Amino acid sequence: MKNIHFLKESYPICLTLLLCLLVTSCQNKSKTNKEAIHSISIDGLELEEIDIPSLQEKYNSGEINAQQVVAYYLDRIEKLDKSGPSLNSIIHVNPYAMEKAREVDKERKEGIDKGMMHGVPVIVKDNIDTGNMPTTAGSLALEGSVPLEDSPVVKNLKEAGAIILGKANLSEWANFRGQKSTSGWSGLGGLSKNPYVLIKNTCGSSAGSAVAVAANLCMVAVGTETNGSIVCPSQTNCLIGIKPSLNIVPTKGVIPISKTQDVVGPMARTVMDAAICLNAMVEKENISSYGAGTFPRSYKDYTMFLTKNGFKEKRIGLWKGSMGFDPAVDALMKKAVEALENSGATIIELEQVTEDIGNASFQLMLYEYKEGLNAYFESLGPNAKIKSVEELIAFNKENPEELKYFGQEYLEMAQEKGDTKSDEYRQAKIKMIQGVRTNGIDKVMKEHKLHAIIAPTGSPAWDTDLENGDTYKGGSSSPAAQAGYPNITVPLGFVGELPVGISFFGRAYSEPLLLEIAYNYEQLTKHRKRPKYLEGE
Repeated sequence: MKNIHFLKESYPICLTLLLCLLVTSCQNKSKTNKEAIHSISIDGLELEEIDIPSLQEKYNSGEINAQQVVAYYLDRIEKLDKSGPSLNSIIHVNPYAMEKAREVDKERKEGIDKGMMHGVPVIVKDNIDTGNMPTTAGSLALEGSVPLEDSPVVKNLKEAGAIILGKANLSEWANFRGQKSTSGWSGLGGLSKNPYVLIKNTCGSSAGSAVAVAANLCMVAVGTETNGSIVCPSQTNCLIGIKPSLNIVPTKGVIPISKTQDVVGPMARTVMDAAICLNAMVEKENISSYGAGTFPRSYKDYTMFLTKNGFKEKRIGLWKGSMGFDPAVDALMKKAVEALENSGATIIELEQVTEDIGNASFQLMLYEYKEGLNAYFESLGPNAKIKSVEELIAFNKENPEELKYFGQEYLEMAQEKGDTKSDEYRQAKIKMIQGVRTNGIDKVMKEHKLHAIIAPTGSPAWDTDLENGDTYKGGSSSPAAQAGYPNITVPLGFVGELPVGISFFGRAYSEPLLLEIAYNYEQLTKHRKRPKYLEGE
């Protein structure tokens, strides 16, 4: 199966582009370092690890234009994703990317400035609707399924001037299809590879989004998270990942799992870039409720909170209960705590931050998954290939490619549930909200007068094993995910050649405070390193 699915309309554009590109080899067979990968350039243009402010400076000075930038990234996709190390992070390339780049260049010549995202190449996870490309969740059941229109978050990005380069591969159905699944694999897109050590897993489900940013196939990417799907792949790819508060970024037009937990967020190489991307994604007129009062609107510019001295007089909780799964990660967390304390923060150790509500969250997701998927299929119109969860289950059974590695137990469990008006669903939701918010994060932070809570994001990447599934250990995403509260992961350091992350989470709508803390930690430590594309043993 091909790794990238081009639309028929893309052939003329891609052929013209490829004829114009300078071809350089990136197939260095060294098992220790693929330095040739880092020499990829077009007419001397080199943009690896560039950030958004630096790109805008080059645009404003006339040093480069958007067409050159798009050509550069499409060339890297061709050489790193389709060949070379074959990262397999991109499932569709946008046939209109160069056309959009020409529009951006025309706008700039006419003096039109749409802000910091103007002309920025973005990859979008393939469970987010795009009206000119398929949206598949990585499933053969939705191969070629083009939504009726862009999702609101994609519309927001386009209005901000972003250039959508393509769609990212993902753990199929956002990793909520069956037991013993392998993160980063989908029936349609195949397996995405970790660019740090190719035999290691990417984590998921926003696997392709993370790999694309880490390997400099784009500047920033958009992921989704129900529980860990932004922060986990971000940490295994040495990135910043922002899981926003529930409803800050619109989720309409996103193939759902749980309306109570699903969010859309940016993945980037710097906190600044992530904040700039978040600016473009947010629901501009949003006021949300968590059942107990209303919360502030989302902010127009989150970069204003990226100020220095962010640790001064900050009280930060260290969630000890999330540690102990890996001595090397614990050692890195100890260094992080020392760095925070030396910079003025007060660290308070916490054993637990929520009540045990894991089963309540799982039951709630099953109910909402069935309801949400059926509603999504209906949104595709009368010509939709799949019209219900029941039809999806039947399709998978008839297609051996889909079930050759693991099953669809979660789809089958969801199909057995009733609707969200049932007592079981209502009780599960009450238990979860009380256990993770009222008697959890809110209570702990109030008692200890905390500004944020920190924890290791997860374990180093494990060997990918399609037959037996994921073998990750440790992780701290659940409290913020189940609460619908914000969580930001930042590179913590490396265990051997594998990056790991530190998470900063807190109360609902505390993105400004968390961004300030995360930015200062990033600037203090600067753990981000570009990948080496090691073969592994």
